[in-house]
Amino acid sequence: MKQIIAIGGGGFGGDQSDLKIEKYILAQSHQTKPKIAFLPQASNEDKGYIIKFFETFTKLGGEPSWVSLFGRVSDDWKTRLLSQDIIYVGGGNTKSMIALWKAWGLDKVLAEAYEKGIILCGVSAGAICWFEEGITDSVWPLGTVNGLGFLKGSLCPHFDSERERQAVYRDNVNAKKIQPGLALEDHTAVHFINNELSEIVQFSMGKKIIKIGVNQEKIIDPQTIL
Repeated sequence: MKQIIAIGGGGFGGDQSDLKIEKYILAQSHQTKPKIAFLPQASNEDKGYIIKFFETFTKLGGEPSWVSLFGRVSDDWKTRLLSQDIIYVGGGNTKSMIALWKAWGLDKVLAEAYEKGIILCGVSAGAICWFEEGITDSVWPLGTVNGLGFLKGSLCPHFDSERERQAVYRDNVNAKKIQPGLALEDHTAVHFINNELSEIVQFSMGKKIIKIGVNQEKIIDPQTIL
């Protein structure tokens, strides 16, 4: 079974988190002590972010690790990634992250992990990357970026907390400069199983996910409220 969980914003990287979405992610592995690896390249491998990741997933009973692509890179990183139950991608600069991944061939390793049944997940840049396209602040003013294309269509995170994204996403979809897709407010997530949208997850009350099409949109009711 192939799984991707894309988070619109929030979670352990913020100042406050009840860790609901992190618990949800770990539960999908059905492992007693899930092995979960962190890819923090979008944040320039920010050390504080990495520490929060380890603290969070150790506290929740996981077995955290991370892969670095800066400095002296361990030659076993591919093997380690492909031995995980879950791979979590952090937020930051989507465009730079994907360019770096492709230079190292990590995009191909992630494709192999996906086919193998390793759960892929992430927030913001770590949500956009799984789709064909997305709205990003990696370029400014806000623009579009190509993802890995594991999932069809486009994604826009932070749809409520960064309100300038709303007009940019709608305008690009309406002008057919980007494919239709999903707009995720913070504290929401979409869970895909075998390339099909399976669950709309809300981990803070009142938050929405909107399906954006050419001159049309629809709020999708959450199936899972954490």
